[in-house]
Amino acid sequence: MNNVLPFLPERPAKPRHSGLTMVMDKGLSIREAEDFMSVGSEYTDFVKLGFGTSLITPGFDTKIQLYKKAGVTPYFGGTLFEAFIIRDMFSEYIDFLKKYDVELVEVSDGSFDIERNKKLEYISILAKEFTVISEVGSKKANVVYTPDEWVSMMKDELNAGSIKVIAEARESGTTGIYNEDGSINNKIISAISEHVKLENVLWEAPLKSQQAWFIKHFGANVNLGNIAPSEIIPLESLRLGLRGDTFFQFLPEKLKP
Repeated sequence: MNNVLPFLPERPAKPRHSGLTMVMDKGLSIREAEDFMSVGSEYTDFVKLGFGTSLITPGFDTKIQLYKKAGVTPYFGGTLFEAFIIRDMFSEYIDFLKKYDVELVEVSDGSFDIERNKKLEYISILAKEFTVISEVGSKKANVVYTPDEWVSMMKDELNAGSIKVIAEARESGTTGIYNEDGSINNKIISAISEHVKLENVLWEAPLKSQQAWFIKHFGANVNLGNIAPSEIIPLESLRLGLRGDTFFQFLPEKLKP
């Protein structure tokens, strides 16, 4: 799209396998979703219909088709998957996915604990009919995993059939891979980045400071998620060095002060 400025990082064309952006729709109206797609479809890969909002958002099925038509892949939040599972309704969840023609499915256990092998089994079963991404990490602040546990769980879930693993942070960005104040948990992120291929990890990063950190450390084409619809253009600006936080990131040394 850029033909004006040199020295901007190259962004892969859609469909992308890296540099992915996942936006969270927490209950947009159809008109708001249309407006969002009018400016954001080129920069958005996935739209997560957050937590269990699909069950109570009027016209969510219309939005699913709207997103697909715009070249964006919609999927239900992992909390909805968990809501079906805790009620022993796995087969009904599969029926729900098929009813609304949703091809991407998130498997998570952030709200309640699913036995480890059982979660891997869900991933394996779903991967036979759907594209699966899975989320690692708990939404509960008192559930803490060691860096080695994060790495082991991610590897297991990728081996079970997930195409990407999501590093949990909630929509607040204050748990999981972050500290309570939203700052980076370096030990966890370093361990993951050293032992899991970066293109296979989607980092939840709802805060600008978090987005900028990942871009500075892993480049313009790091996978980022839990982005607000209104932040899709600002995030793409960060990725390209068109915002103060990353302004010097991609410039040649001769242009830097």
